[in-house]
Amino acid sequence: MLNSDIATRRDAAISRGVGMQTQIYVDRAKNAEVFDVEGRRYIDFAAGIAVVNTGHCHPKVMAAVEDQLKRFTHTCHQVLPYEHYIRLAERLNAAVPGDFDKKTVFVTTGAEAVENAVKIARAATGRSAVIAFNGGFHGRSFMTLSLTGKVAPYKTGFGPMMPDVFHIPYPAELHDTSAEDSLKALKSLFKTDLDPTRVAAIIIEPVQGEGGFYPAPAELMRAIRAICDEHGIVMIADEVQTGIGRTGKLFAMEAYDVAADLTTIAKGIGGGLPLAAVTGRASMMDAAGPGGLGGTYGGNPLSIAAANAVLDVIAEEDLCNRANRLGSYLKQRLEAIRATTPEIAEIRGPGFMVAAEFMTKDGAPNPEMTNAVRLEAQKRGLILLSCGVYGNVIRFLAPLTIEEAVLAEGVDILEASIAAVKERQA
Repeated sequence: MLNSDIATRRDAAISRGVGMQTQIYVDRAKNAEVFDVEGRRYIDFAAGIAVVNTGHCHPKVMAAVEDQLKRFTHTCHQVLPYEHYIRLAERLNAAVPGDFDKKTVFVTTGAEAVENAVKIARAATGRSAVIAFNGGFHGRSFMTLSLTGKVAPYKTGFGPMMPDVFHIPYPAELHDTSAEDSLKALKSLFKTDLDPTRVAAIIIEPVQGEGGFYPAPAELMRAIRAICDEHGIVMIADEVQTGIGRTGKLFAMEAYDVAADLTTIAKGIGGGLPLAAVTGRASMMDAAGPGGLGGTYGGNPLSIAAANAVLDVIAEEDLCNRANRLGSYLKQRLEAIRATTPEIAEIRGPGFMVAAEFMTKDGAPNPEMTNAVRLEAQKRGLILLSCGVYGNVIRFLAPLTIEEAVLAEGVDILEASIAAVKERQA
C-alpha cells in the first residue's frame, strides 16, 4: 500500500474542506515516532496538535482504556452515570487555578468546551456579548468561529458570524502591538460600541495557539481580571492547547497571579481520545438548568479512563518539569541556528510550547520560507506544523515524553532542513 494510492482515494472520498498538512498515512505510532503505511519512520513534532502530550500509545493510558473497554463503552452519563467521570471532575476541580469552589462538565471537543463556556457565562450574567482577541483560535462551530480572530481559512465562505462578538488586538511585540495597545482598544470599545454591562465574557488564550504562540503578558492578564471584576464580566481562559503540562505547568494560567472564572480544557487531557471540559466557579457552573449542558458522548467512559491515566502519568513522570527542561534545550538549539539564520526573528513560548517566527530581511512575515522549511523537514523524516496569522511561524509540539535522543535527532533534521532551504534561496 502506497501513500499516493491512499491520497487518490482520499481526494475522491473526503471533503476538501478537511485541510491536510501532509500526505503521510500513518500505520502505527509509539511515543514521538510514527510509521507510515510504506514503513517509513518520522519524528513527530506535532503530537496531533498538542493532543498526545503523553506520547502515542503510552502504556499506562492504553492499559486504562483496555480495562474500561472490557467493562462498558457507552451508557451516556446523563442516563447511567459512572464513578470515574466524577473522579476526573474532582481532580480537575482541584487542579485548575483559582482559590474558589469549582465544578466541571465534560464534552467532546475543544470547540464544544468553548461553546459551553459561553453558554455558562451568558446564563450566569444574563448578558450576551463576548470579547475575544485578534489571532485567537477557539474552534470551527459558529459561535467559536465567530470568536476566532482569523478569517482565512476558517471563516471564508461561511457567511455572517454570530452577533454580539467583538475583537481587540492581542499583544505581539514583534508586530508592534503591546499590552497597553490591547487595553486601549478595549477601553475604546467600551466608549464607542459596547456597553460593558452587556458583556457576558472575555475569552483569552494564555498563549495563542494557531495565532502564533504569543504568550499573554502578565500585565494584560491582571488588567483583564480587574476589568472583569469591575463590570461583572466572566473571564474565560481557553486552555485547550496550553493545558495538560504543555507550558511547564499543568495549566498555563498557573504562571499568572490571577485566575479565570471558567477554564476550557481539551486536546491533551484525553491522551488521544476525544474529551473536553469546562471547569469553573461552582456558582457559575450551576447557572444552567438541568439538561442545559452535556451531550450524548460527553465524558465517554473510554476517554474518561484515558484522562485519569494521563493525569497519573503527568504526576508520576514529572512531565511538567520535563516540559521545562526539554523546552530549554530546544530554545538553546534554536538560538544556535538563529545565529546563522537571521530570518528567524524570534523564538518564544513557555515550557515545551515553543515557536520560531520567520521574517524577511525587510522585516515582513516570511510564510514562503516557513513552508519551505516545513516541507524540507518532512522529506527528511520530521513532522512540523506552521501557524500564525501570516503563516510564518513554526510551532514545536513534540510529546512531553519524547526521548532526549529522538528530540536531538529531530532538531538536527530541522537544522539541516533550514540550511538546505537557505542554500536553494541563495
